[in-house]
Amino acid sequence: MSMEDRQKTFENKFAHDEAMLFKVEARTCKLFGLWVAEQIGLDDETAKSYAGEVVAANLEEVGYDDVIRKVRPDIDAKGLDLSDHLLNTKLDEYEAIAKEQLMSEVS
Repeated sequence: MSMEDRQKTFENKFAHDEAMLFKVEARTCKLFGLWVAEQIGLDDETAKSYAGEVVAANLEEVGYDDVIRKVRPDIDAKGLDLSDHLLNTKLDEYEAIAKEQLMSEVS
């Protein structure tokens, strides 16, 4: 294998890994957004739209802090007692689910 082939292989793997990371984050935010929508009492159609807004909010910065900032006012407006710790735990749970779902779609 030539050096050029090795470099191309590495670049392809890097691109694939980055695309998968993006998909995992987007799926995580969608699942999390649907969960939050359920908690705040949105109907199915509105919940789908809300989940899309949560996905879009994740594009603001690296990590999920922007997602928490997006949903926090909605949670507080409903008077729900959902701590940031719980929200981060839910994000971790949904990230694991998103990875599983995407890996099963690839296989």
